[in-house]
Amino acid sequence: MEFNEGKPIFLQLAQQLEEGILSGAYPEEGQVPSITEYSVTYKINPATALKGISLLVDAGLLYKKRGVGMFVASGAREKLRGQRRERFFEDFVQSMVHEARQLGLTETELVRMVERGFDGDVD
Repeated sequence: MEFNEGKPIFLQLAQQLEEGILSGAYPEEGQVPSITEYSVTYKINPATALKGISLLVDAGLLYKKRGVGMFVASGAREKLRGQRRERFFEDFVQSMVHEARQLGLTETELVRMVERGFDGDVD
């Protein structure tokens, strides 16, 4: 993983863990790398790694087993999907519908365009 200078490292680490949960790389009730592993692997301060992991603990996506490590919480994948779906609606769908209305597209025409995108004919 290479870090982007435009965003805090702890946020990027948290997002990378979220991606791993969504993809199944870190299954529910499965263990994630330790803070020490992250800090050594990515050559970052352990406090930075802790801050990123703490975001996911606070969100109920990870939990700690004392003396064992950090684990993915049951239901974390579906919780993340729900959050991402809502963000997708807010970030993309609302603005797309607004633009469609500005262009005078009907709902049917917009749906057809979306279907065309799903079919791979996006050019």
